[in-house]
Amino acid sequence: MAELLYRLGKFAAGRAWWVIGAWIVILAIAGGAFAIGFKGLATNLDVPGTASEEVLDELQQKLPDLAGASGTVVLHREDGEAFTPEQQERIAALVADAGSLPDVANVVDPFATEAERAGQAEELAGAADQLEAGRAQLDAGQEQLDAGLAQLEAGEAQLADAQAQLDAAREQAEAAGAPPEQLAALDAQQAELDAQKAAIQPQRDTLEEQQAELDAQRAELEDQAARAEEGGELLQLASGIRLVSDDGATALVSVAFTEPRMELAESSKQAVIDHFTAEPIDGVEVAFSTEISQGVPQILGVGEIVGVVFAAIVLLVMLGSLLAAMMPIVTAAVGVGVGVLASLAFSGIVQMASVTPILGVMLGLAVGIDYSLFIVNRHRTQLLHGAEVVESAGLANGTAGNAVVFAGSTVVVALLALNITGIPFLGVMGTVGAVCVLVAVLIAISLTPALLGLFKTHILSRRAQRRIGEVDHVDAKAKPMPWWRAIVTVLGTIVVLLIVAIPALSMRVGLPDGSAEATDSYAHRAHVLTEDAFGPGANGPLLVAAELPAGLDEADRQTAQLDVARTLAEQDDVVAVAPVAVSEDGELAAFQVIPAEGPSSASTEGLVRDLRALPPVNDEIELGVAGQAAINIDISANLADVLPVYLIVVVGLSLLIMILVFRSLLVPLIATGGFILSLFATYGAVVAVFQWGWLAAPLGIQTGPILSFLPVILVGILFGLAMDYQLFLASGMREAYVHGAKARLAVSLGFRAGRNVVIAAGLIMVSVFGGFVFAESTMIRSIGFGLAFGVLVDAFVVRMLLMPALMHMLGSAAWWIPKWLDHIMPNVDVEGAALERKHHAAPAVSVPAGGEST
Repeated sequence: MAELLYRLGKFAAGRAWWVIGAWIVILAIAGGAFAIGFKGLATNLDVPGTASEEVLDELQQKLPDLAGASGTVVLHREDGEAFTPEQQERIAALVADAGSLPDVANVVDPFATEAERAGQAEELAGAADQLEAGRAQLDAGQEQLDAGLAQLEAGEAQLADAQAQLDAAREQAEAAGAPPEQLAALDAQQAELDAQKAAIQPQRDTLEEQQAELDAQRAELEDQAARAEEGGELLQLASGIRLVSDDGATALVSVAFTEPRMELAESSKQAVIDHFTAEPIDGVEVAFSTEISQGVPQILGVGEIVGVVFAAIVLLVMLGSLLAAMMPIVTAAVGVGVGVLASLAFSGIVQMASVTPILGVMLGLAVGIDYSLFIVNRHRTQLLHGAEVVESAGLANGTAGNAVVFAGSTVVVALLALNITGIPFLGVMGTVGAVCVLVAVLIAISLTPALLGLFKTHILSRRAQRRIGEVDHVDAKAKPMPWWRAIVTVLGTIVVLLIVAIPALSMRVGLPDGSAEATDSYAHRAHVLTEDAFGPGANGPLLVAAELPAGLDEADRQTAQLDVARTLAEQDDVVAVAPVAVSEDGELAAFQVIPAEGPSSASTEGLVRDLRALPPVNDEIELGVAGQAAINIDISANLADVLPVYLIVVVGLSLLIMILVFRSLLVPLIATGGFILSLFATYGAVVAVFQWGWLAAPLGIQTGPILSFLPVILVGILFGLAMDYQLFLASGMREAYVHGAKARLAVSLGFRAGRNVVIAAGLIMVSVFGGFVFAESTMIRSIGFGLAFGVLVDAFVVRMLLMPALMHMLGSAAWWIPKWLDHIMPNVDVEGAALERKHHAAPAVSVPAGGEST
């Protein structure tokens, strides 16, 4: 590899314009591909196979109006008074016209909805009065029936008495031998009595029919009363869900889209914003929830530009030449252009999150500047030693460039490994980041030598040019580190890093809601207005789907809905429940649930888990939970689950690379152990700032849960970058060791040889990543801070303090490797020692006189 890179470097330096022209063509092709293939970015994140996704799929089939994206337009009277009738009319007109906007399925007029709700309450009150009147009428009819029945029963009693008297008279007459005339008279009386009995039976039948009819009316009335009571209870359970505040000064316009949130075009959301802001209503403030207002963040802002300017200053101080200082920045910019534009060209084929290209820019700039710097610095050192320009460019490419290739490979491996998480947006982010790093490596080993050949010795300052050939290779000041200092350094750095990591124990992960956005953003303002007027839970309603039994009639469906609503309302941290829809087949009902706190709160997260753990209502109605808050919780849970697996895979693969590079078992283990310490220290700092709020005010940061995919992203990127610095420092130590220095002296020699470039590279990365802390997007801010702090800790604490001290304590054991393994491994010669011997070049790290005896 070193020899191949040496030849590439010489070729590029000797034919500079050919290489420069080739990269210009490549950049133009990437730009053309971007112009043709770019189809936009997704502002939402998604993880397939979650519980929320299953609920949304079911809703898509049976209640498609609820499966699309949705958002809220918040309208607020600036003086705190209730909306005037004229303002309500203007808002109603805006709502009516919004229905024709692209991808808009439905827009709810808050004032009409509240009027309808009030009408329903009045209807229920009127129905209750009617029911009471009906009961009074039935009671009066029952009294009449009871009186008629009493009269009938009295007549029947009289007839019974007359029958008894007649029977006694006949018995006496027959006993006395009464004549036939007397018996005939008794028969006539009996016939008359029988006629009277026969006349009474129809009256009884009529009374019984009237009683049955009255009972039926009473049953129907009681059924109506039960239905009305259930409706009243449902209305009462939903009383906490309002679209107009109690003081009448704030109103919520609900906007439902036809497209799912992951497929909703950015232009459709922007159309809603433009519609409600095109003609302002006097005295009325307008804001939009995150689902509508969250757009594609700006890739480069003032903070990022300041970071690049600071990087240029670092380069100028280190290299002493404006031309040399600008070279890494120019090559990095070209690499970013090629990598990001080429990646975005595939956005029409692969769905990309809006943060994806920004991550590519971050990495492309940071590693692009650093990788070019390593080669430029090596070339500059060789020129000062008297090397010829083209030969020096080739040697720099074969030595420092060889290290760049292996350093870049660790970053690429770590980023590509994001695909094993099974989370599509993370895999795409990792792939785009890996592409940008790969392009940065290719730029560094081809375009950088070309520019070195083009500018010749002009990359040195005039003062340095006068010193060409006068610089001594030997570092006579290098001495092994004292034992006591090594021990104190190891213990001190470990203790400090563990203390900084303490806040990580309380880390809560989630996705940012409106409260975490910039205070002057639509999303933050909408969040605050909604919370003040309707309570914090109104910012994160949950959508609960209930699978109802088949074959229920309308009354039974209402009873089943009430049973579900009661169950939901009985849960802790539930403020209100409202049924919102039932499918046409009557087998799926949807409910809106308002939690007690916001979507990113611990109580809402617990509520989602509690609802999903509920047994079936009435032993037959299964519940599912969706909604933006539940979706965010699911994504965060899945990401937390994949973190340990991802960490093991990345560390394992990179350990293999480092064993191959350093031909050692302990050096890779030291590097990995140090990384784990710096990673958890970074987690602690992120929690302290973004969750606890330390230094949040000066940085303009709104506190909340830690971005759910940030821990995974930090593992991949920081591990790769940490191994970069490990490689450049440890390869210098190995180079000195290979050239004959004692192990502990080699540590000092390698450290002194590489410290300046590593310090500069670390400062550059911190400044580039740190610039993104001031981005407009909360997600970008936390990523920028995490990467900046992680590089700061790993480069300046772990790599420059802890690692050299541990290497000193291990001595020659640091380079131990089993002979059988040493024989089967290829010699990658990352430090280029064989290349230097072949081309009779002096090593960058030389052993001082007497070094062998140290």
